[in-house]
Amino acid sequence: MLMPYAIAKTMFDEVFDSAFSNRNLGGMMSTDIKENDQGYELVIDLPSVAKEDLSAELKDGYLCISATIGHANSEESQKEKYLRRERFVGSCRRSFYVGDKVKQEDIRARFENGTLHLFIPKQTQAAQVETKNLIAIEG
Repeated sequence: MLMPYAIAKTMFDEVFDSAFSNRNLGGMMSTDIKENDQGYELVIDLPSVAKEDLSAELKDGYLCISATIGHANSEESQKEKYLRRERFVGSCRRSFYVGDKVKQEDIRARFENGTLHLFIPKQTQAAQVETKNLIAIEG
């Protein structure tokens, strides 16, 4: 008599997992960040993403990476009757704060074999000279 309970529990777990976790993303946009003397390198895994479905934008000091994976309304999807699909279809986005001084033309990007490589140079900050704001004392 445990069989119906076990089946119901398994079905509930699958629905709960798919609705409330990133398990279906399968490591989508896993990112490594390396630092060297010249700047920072971001290496972002984007399996199953085509270059034309990928964008990188710099806005207000944030580097935003967006990707679209698969196309839910493709003709193939509409022709076939699936009982279960485990392929991720949708979009994802990540943002990284890189600072207000970084300019779009300073960032280099390369996309190879499902991996996005971004290089952000370090920004040299002008040495701030401490100024004394002395108040004149009469007397």
